[in-house]
Amino acid sequence: MRANIATLLVCLAAPVAGLPAVVLAQTPTVAGASQTPGGEAAGRSTPVTPGKPAAAADGGTNSAASIPSSVPSAAARPPGKPQEQVDWRKTRLPTDAAYAAFQRGYFLTAFREATKRIEAGGPNAAAAMTLIGELYRDGLGFRENPVEAARWYALAAKRGDAQAAFALGRAYLAGEGVKKDTAKAKEFFEQAAGKNVGAALYNLGIMAMEPTKDKQGEIVDFRAAANLFERAAAEGDLDATYSLALLYRSGRGVPKDDTKAAELLKQAADQHHLVAETEYAIVLFNGKGVRKDEAAAAKYFIKAAWRNSPVAQNRLARMYAAGRGVKRDIMNAMKWHIIARASGVKDKWLDDKLRTLTRTQRQLVNEQVRKFATK
Repeated sequence: MRANIATLLVCLAAPVAGLPAVVLAQTPTVAGASQTPGGEAAGRSTPVTPGKPAAAADGGTNSAASIPSSVPSAAARPPGKPQEQVDWRKTRLPTDAAYAAFQRGYFLTAFREATKRIEAGGPNAAAAMTLIGELYRDGLGFRENPVEAARWYALAAKRGDAQAAFALGRAYLAGEGVKKDTAKAKEFFEQAAGKNVGAALYNLGIMAMEPTKDKQGEIVDFRAAANLFERAAAEGDLDATYSLALLYRSGRGVPKDDTKAAELLKQAADQHHLVAETEYAIVLFNGKGVRKDEAAAAKYFIKAAWRNSPVAQNRLARMYAAGRGVKRDIMNAMKWHIIARASGVKDKWLDDKLRTLTRTQRQLVNEQVRKFATK
C-alpha cells in the first residue's frame, strides 16, 4: 500500500557480531493462513440493504473458522506498513449473539443478529453495523464486497463507532470500496484515535513519518510519530511497540537509548511479534542495550525460525554451524540454511558449509526440510 514507508525505519537485517557478515537479498513475504469462511453458505452474494436482515437461512455445518486479525503477522506485513484489519477478538463490541456467532464462524447468524440489533436501535447499533461491514469486506458468509463494506463502515462511523472509523480510514487509504483519498483516511484515523484505537494511532504515526516538503527540503516528523507510537503501544498495539523500539535505537524523535529499545523489543517479542522476536534475538546476541546472552538469543531465533522468519532462520543456521549459543550441529545448520535460502536469503559462508556434506547427510537434511515445509 505504501511500501516506501518501511525504508524510514531501521533496517531489520542487523548483523550478528562475531559471525561472518551476511548479504541479504530481498526476502519475499510469508503469507499468513488463508481465511476460510465458516459453513454458513459461504458463497452467498445476495445484496442486503442496511437495516434489512438477510432472507436466507444458514446453509451449512456452521463449522468454526479462523477470524481475521487486525494485524497481519510481521512476516506477512513489513513493519511500517499500515495495519489493515479490525480484530474482532479485541474490540469493545458487547458480548451478544451477533459477536458470539461471529467468533464461532456462524457468519450468517452473526449477520441476522446484527441486523436485529440495528433495527432495535440503541447505543450498540453502530457496532453491529461495523460487524456487518467486516463480513462484507472479508467475504465471510457473503462474497467479498468492499463497496458494501465501506457503506456499512460509513454508517457506523457517522454514529460514532471508533472501529468503523478506523476501518473506513483503512478503506480510503487503500482505495478499497471507495476512491483512494489519503486526507480522508487521516481524518477517519484521527476520529478513531480520539477513542484510543491502537491501530489508528499506529497508522497516524506511520503517516507522520512520510516526508513533507518545506523551504528547507523534505522533513519527517519523527517526534510526532514517536508520540503516536507510544500512545498506540499503551493500547497494546505490538507494531507500535516495535516501531517505537526502532526510533529509540536510532534516536529519531526520541533520545537514543539502546536499553529502552531493547526493553520495547522484548515486550513485543514476548507477545509473539515475529519481527521483534528476531530483532530482540540479535540484540541479545550482540549485547546491545542488554546483557549479552547467546543462549537466550538462540531461543528467540528458534521461536522465530519455526514461525517462518527467513532472517531468524539464517541467523540460527549460523549459530548451529559455529556452535554459538547452541551445541554445534551442522545438520540443523544446513536445514535452516536451505529453508532461509528458499525465501531469498543468500549466504555464501553457509553455502560453502553445505558443500561439505556427504550424500547421506544431504538426504537427511532434505528430509528435515520437507518435514518443515509440510508442518
